[in-house]
Amino acid sequence: MTDASLPEQVTFVIIGSGFSGLGAAIRLQQAGHRDMIILERAGDVGGTWRDNTYPGCRCDVQSNLYSYSFALKPDWSESYPSQPELWEYLRQIASRHGLARYLRFGHDVTAARWDEEAGRWLISTTKGQFAARYLIAGVGALVEPSLPDIPRIETFAGTIMHSARWDGGWRPEGRRVAVVGTGASAIQIVPSIQPAVEHLTVFQRTAPFVVPHNNHPVKPRTKVLYRALPPAQRANRLAVYWMRELLAYGFVRNPKILKRAEAVWRKHMHSAITDEATRSQLTPTYDLGCKRVLPSNDFYPALARANVSLVTEKIIEFRPDGVVTADGAEHKVDTVILATGFHVTDNPMFGKVAGRGGRTLAEAFGQTYLGTVVPGFPNYFQLTGANTGLGHSSMLLMIESQLNLIVDAIEQVEAAGGGPCEVRTDVAAGYNARLQRRLPTTVWGSGCSSWYLDSQGRNLTIWPGFTFSFRRRTRRFEPADFTIG
Repeated sequence: MTDASLPEQVTFVIIGSGFSGLGAAIRLQQAGHRDMIILERAGDVGGTWRDNTYPGCRCDVQSNLYSYSFALKPDWSESYPSQPELWEYLRQIASRHGLARYLRFGHDVTAARWDEEAGRWLISTTKGQFAARYLIAGVGALVEPSLPDIPRIETFAGTIMHSARWDGGWRPEGRRVAVVGTGASAIQIVPSIQPAVEHLTVFQRTAPFVVPHNNHPVKPRTKVLYRALPPAQRANRLAVYWMRELLAYGFVRNPKILKRAEAVWRKHMHSAITDEATRSQLTPTYDLGCKRVLPSNDFYPALARANVSLVTEKIIEFRPDGVVTADGAEHKVDTVILATGFHVTDNPMFGKVAGRGGRTLAEAFGQTYLGTVVPGFPNYFQLTGANTGLGHSSMLLMIESQLNLIVDAIEQVEAAGGGPCEVRTDVAAGYNARLQRRLPTTVWGSGCSSWYLDSQGRNLTIWPGFTFSFRRRTRRFEPADFTIG
């Protein structure tokens, strides 16, 4: 008989069941580990691709690259995967690898702290407590919606929802809709609902670069080829990979390449938008790449429709039946869609994780080493942590690189007696100093304001280089960079 008040003892606790969390569980399995638990606050796996069900939701990286290298899918229906297909892919992966035995749904993590005396992580959830030797956080960056701080937003009497908390029962027909934001989700939502709504008002703070999209259905004969000859799909994946690495060359080394891309953008925008005033509103005032580059063939044509208005005046308040902008105009709407992004560098989860001496991850996030480990947080690993984001390629490349480091670290730590293990403060400090010196020389440091930056203006999001250089840095665990035991 066990005491229900005592925490459940386990070797590994993984937080989250998106690409990061499921990937961690699979790699641990492959390394021979079975004593693990995956904590998931929702009722199914999928992470970002479970939560974002808004119309038009699609990945902006090709299917063959935005998938696990060890689990290629030969029958993607399109060259760029849609949200439903990505979510189904993740559910299939969980089933194929027998991860149901480790999953605990409905477990929202409320706190995780390092117990120095026990040498374990104590994790509290809404359904119980756990004590783990290793804690692996796979919570992702795009999970906690960022809501705008606009006066009297609570007085709005109509439907209001964030793009990542979509109301599946809402219908656009005959609605007067406000979309707040023109980022990655907005450029997919706007053309998806525009044909049905009575009127659509798009509120833009900063014009994005929206470039042509080359998504297309995957031909049946291509699926047959990939199924019969997997190396053919891997060859396509490799070709897509190197094509995208060329973009990184422009972002990091040769901005002249980006000027050519700006010419492509300009032609794309001008072909759909003929009004000079609107063209001016849609012209970014920063270098291409400084903010996320967005692919869409439908966004600009949607803005040109008679039932769409583009507003660049700042929203100053809400009223029960509309939105008021700084020029005094009142925009009557019955639905507000907040396409306002996420808490990335200030994810609320960071405040719930406390290392040595009670110091939280929120306080230490800027000291993350290789986006994976943090001084003062023994036996703790963070997937998609600080400066692992990409402006040009697939996050799966970064996640799998981190998993290489984590699995090798655990193997070496276990061989040395089990730890605890943590990165040296001087190693992490030197690494981050080099990153922050390098970032201003890239396109991401060219002066724009973006969600890549924290409240102090530091870019704690983007990896300022090629993915292969990150892969090389994380290929193996270097004991000299850590203290063990």
